[in-house]
Amino acid sequence: MPKAGIIYNDIKPIACQTAQDIQDKLTACGWEVYLATGVGGLLGYSSPEKPVCHSAIDHLNPPGFDAEMAFAIVLGGDGTVLSAFRQVAPYGIPLLTVNTGHMGFLTETYLNQLPQALEAVLANQYQIEERSMLSVQLFREDFLLWEALCLNEMAIHREPLTSMCHFEVEIGQHAPVDIAADGIIVSTPTGSTAYSLAAGGPVITPGVPVLQLVPICPHSLASRALVFSNQEPVTIFPANLSRLVMVVDGNGGCYVLPDDRVRIQRSPHTARFIRINPPEFFHVLREKLGWGLPHIAKPTSVELP
Repeated sequence: MPKAGIIYNDIKPIACQTAQDIQDKLTACGWEVYLATGVGGLLGYSSPEKPVCHSAIDHLNPPGFDAEMAFAIVLGGDGTVLSAFRQVAPYGIPLLTVNTGHMGFLTETYLNQLPQALEAVLANQYQIEERSMLSVQLFREDFLLWEALCLNEMAIHREPLTSMCHFEVEIGQHAPVDIAADGIIVSTPTGSTAYSLAAGGPVITPGVPVLQLVPICPHSLASRALVFSNQEPVTIFPANLSRLVMVVDGNGGCYVLPDDRVRIQRSPHTARFIRINPPEFFHVLREKLGWGLPHIAKPTSVELP
């Protein structure tokens, strides 16, 4: 019996009802269906009183979700999609992402298009788009304190107030660099349209094999976003006397003390998106962010050459 999964945002009634409807339909078609909520992929926070909050990357998968699962459907917004990939990426399960949220930048289709999309998936009429992910680890001396898998970005900054932070950053075998800023972001191409874009970083198309480092409000005109090979790991050493906080995919994280070090590298796991239509990144940029729209309104009453 073939297996499928459904991961949904359980605080949205429409997502809960749709999950039940899909389960009933797939079960009637002879599929074994497992349900899980996006909560299972949420990252825990460490605290000064409890610095260790370590969930191994490959221990977040929901019961029944394994390498034998043909596909899973995600019902939610971008946050649910990010959470779902943390749960299933180690097993290579492809996800059909359905927007029940607001922007839905990472989603493939909408609820009103779900019946046609599901039929296409069941008929194997789709493509797989793979996107790189990051492995983020926090070490205190040689002890692994915290780790996470992320699709968008990792950010380190001061908490609770924004003020200047100092970092020493090593990228691959290059010489270390010093950065003074309100914080720094390391992002994937997928994350280039998220936090790093708001911080002034460039948009990178998903297939480019790079990562980027973006200072947040840098305290130097020379500190700008840097794009580099995704084969080069990044190590960050905080140079502050007070603790900082690290956040992954805008979701969870941990405190970073002055003697800690953070290591970021491309993960061997990838996010596998089910695409019903050939992926067209520029179309998504135009639809979701207004990129490439005409900067001058053209009157419809005038015939243009």
